[in-house]
Amino acid sequence: MDGKARRLAELEHAMADGGLWADPQRARAVVEEAKGLKRSLDAYHAMRKRVDEGRELAELVEAETHVDLEMQRGLEAEAAGIQAQLEALELQHLLQGPDDGRDALLTIHPGAGGTESQDWAEMLMRMYVRWAERHGFAVQMLDAPPGEEAGIKSAEIEIRGQYAYGLLRAEKGVHRLVRISPFDSQSRRHTSFASVFVYPMVDEDIEIEIRDDDLRIDVFRASGKGGQHVNKTSSAVRITHLPTGIVTQCQNERSQFKNKATALKMLKARLYERAVAEREAKKAEQDKQKTDNAWGNQIRSYVFQPYTMVNDHRTELKVTDVQKVMDGDLDPFIEAFLKRSAGKAA
Repeated sequence: MDGKARRLAELEHAMADGGLWADPQRARAVVEEAKGLKRSLDAYHAMRKRVDEGRELAELVEAETHVDLEMQRGLEAEAAGIQAQLEALELQHLLQGPDDGRDALLTIHPGAGGTESQDWAEMLMRMYVRWAERHGFAVQMLDAPPGEEAGIKSAEIEIRGQYAYGLLRAEKGVHRLVRISPFDSQSRRHTSFASVFVYPMVDEDIEIEIRDDDLRIDVFRASGKGGQHVNKTSSAVRITHLPTGIVTQCQNERSQFKNKATALKMLKARLYERAVAEREAKKAEQDKQKTDNAWGNQIRSYVFQPYTMVNDHRTELKVTDVQKVMDGDLDPFIEAFLKRSAGKAA
C-alpha cells in the first residue's frame, strides 16, 4: 500500500501542474489512474479501521469475568463481516485492468438450432440481469428482438456499476446447454449453444472517431411488444460501420432519435474494444477468446439432464445447483476465473 500511496501522491502532483492539461489524452489517463488508486487506498484504510475496532471489541470480550452472550454474538458477526469485506477487497485487487472499472455492454447471440438456441439465449439474458440486480447494478435492455416461436434472436444489455466490465469479462465465450427440450414432442435431450461477449462502455470524454461517411443508417419498423405505435412507425435504427462491418441496432425506444443515439453509443463501445484488442494483440493476443468462439470451444456447460451440473471448463469449477446459477449466482465462476487469470499473469 505504501507504493500505491506514493504513486497517488505523484499523480496528484502531476495534476496540480498546469502543463498536464495541455495533453488531454495523458490527462485522462492520469485522472483515471488516480481515481483507481484512491478507491483502493480508501477501501484499505476503511478495512484497517474496522479490523482495529474489531480487535478492541475482542479485548473487551476477553476482559469480561463472565460470558456476555450479546457481546460474543456481536464479535462473531463483526468477524464474519470483516471476512466478507476482505474477500471483496481481494476480488477488487484482481480487477486492475485499465477498463475493469467501466460499465459493460453485454451481448448474447444464439447459435445454430433455431428455437432451442434462441430460448437458451433468453435464459442467459435473464441470468445476467439477475446477477446484475444482485450487485445493485443498473440494467438497461438496449435490444432484444424476440424469436419466431420462443426466446430471442439476440440481446444487447447495458450494465452500469463499479467494476461491471471487469467482472463480466469472465463471461466472454460460448455457453452450452444440455436438457430435455420443452419444444420436442418426443422429449429428447438437446444441446444448445449461445455466445456471450462483453465490451467496456466508453466515457463521453474518450475520443473515438466515427465519420458520417463511414456509416450506413437504416430505419425499420420495430418488432415484438410495444403496441400499435411500434408496428406503425419506422422507429428502429440499424447502423453499419462500413470500414469494420460492425453492426449495431436499437428498437427499444419509440423515438427514432433516441434509438439512433443508443445504437451510436453501442458502436462506440465496440470500436473502442476493437482498438484495445488490436493494440494488445501485438504482445499477447488477448482478444483470442473472441476469435476462438467456435462451438467446440465452450467456456461453460449447463447440464439439466440426466444430472444437474454447471461446469466451467477453464477453471474446472463445478456447481450442482443449476437453478441457483440460472438465478444469477455467478460470482464463484467469476472469482475462480479472475484468480486463475491473475495466477497466469504472475
